[in-house]
Amino acid sequence: MLRLTGNRLRMCDGVSRRSFLQIGGLAMGGLSLPQILRAQQQSGESSQHKAVIMIFLAGGPPHQDMLDLKPNAPAEVRGEFDPIDTNVPGIQISELMPRVASMMDRFAIIRSLVGAEGRHDAFECCTGHHFRGNQPQGGWPAMGSALSRLEGAVDPSVPPYVDLSHKMAHDPWNIKGPGFLGMSHAPFRPDGESMQNMTLEDISVDRLGSRTALLSGLDQFRRTTDQQLAAGLYDDFSAQALGVLTSSKLVEAMDLEKEDPAVRARYGKDNPDVLGYSHDKGYQAIMSRFLQARRLVEAGARCVTCSFAHFDWHGSNFKNARKVVPLLDQGVAALVEDLHERDLDKDVTVVVWGEFGRTPKINERAGRDHWPSVHAALLAGGGMRTGQVIGSTNRLAEEAADRPVHMQEVFATVYRNLGINVANTTIADNNGRPQYLLDRHEAISELV
Repeated sequence: MLRLTGNRLRMCDGVSRRSFLQIGGLAMGGLSLPQILRAQQQSGESSQHKAVIMIFLAGGPPHQDMLDLKPNAPAEVRGEFDPIDTNVPGIQISELMPRVASMMDRFAIIRSLVGAEGRHDAFECCTGHHFRGNQPQGGWPAMGSALSRLEGAVDPSVPPYVDLSHKMAHDPWNIKGPGFLGMSHAPFRPDGESMQNMTLEDISVDRLGSRTALLSGLDQFRRTTDQQLAAGLYDDFSAQALGVLTSSKLVEAMDLEKEDPAVRARYGKDNPDVLGYSHDKGYQAIMSRFLQARRLVEAGARCVTCSFAHFDWHGSNFKNARKVVPLLDQGVAALVEDLHERDLDKDVTVVVWGEFGRTPKINERAGRDHWPSVHAALLAGGGMRTGQVIGSTNRLAEEAADRPVHMQEVFATVYRNLGINVANTTIADNNGRPQYLLDRHEAISELV
């Protein structure tokens, strides 16, 4: 077991856990990294890297104030915002989203989204299934975990499933993990212990001078390990674990100092206190996470998830929307523009949504309450046919008027974009029974 202690390199046991970087210690759920990598091995590495970025809007964003405005509805329904034209004739969205409006040809809106469980939880947006439904033992895995199991890692030094979300005070809103697939397919969380094990902290001037020696020692260790691998003394998964720890690819993907300052500026500035109560609860508007998501999929991640702010506005809906929605507009527009500029728009699918919609009628606190009957989603990339609106709601935005789209149809579409046919793909559960990824297997025909 490799442990890096201070400015020394040695093979040993008995050192304090916080003082070293070790192959066996970079773990999730008690499994060492070689075990995780071994569990992720599949039939073969995919020939083409497809990916998905899912942006979760915790709390249920108000569809009537963002993507499905009703300017002719009564005042108690239509709210305070006006619709604006987009660059696609006939499509209008909220005045709070001018950047997305200016590039609507690169987005698709679903206004008739149905199937929401009506529960304040990220579960359905992560897995496609109802939390209250019949679940296999261990629970349904998130899409990122399913991709980890089915496709494995694109690059052994980059986890296939990465969650960039902050820890939220309302625990059910936190992004979901592997379910019955086990912790070997859990998301890598850079804010967690795994990333801390990859960071040098409290480095003094004297210790800084020893980093060259540290790198030299790692180079020597790799040369020695390569010889041992050739001799059959280590297995392939230990070699991959070594690759994570001695490769800078993951850390560099997370390091925004390596990004063009002009590109960074396009994404906007982080605002941890966007709602006044968000910083200590995890409901933050961290714009840089959109940029990190793009860098991670470029580096090899298959699924990157990111929560953004907080939308459970039972009061002060319009005041809060004026603060949050323009930031979301800037971050999402910058991300999709970036993907197109880097020729990633055919390979990377972007999904922006929350767990349900909000009530058409504005309450006495100038807020909107929970409304699972219908909501909206914003999609981009993935080689999809964008520049269109799918479905519509009635004049009060209270139910689907035509072309209801089930949330599982969005999942089926994303899986298709990733090269996975959900009609014939199964994963064995804890009892060895094959489980289909979804109950509904139809992709959204208008998009594919």
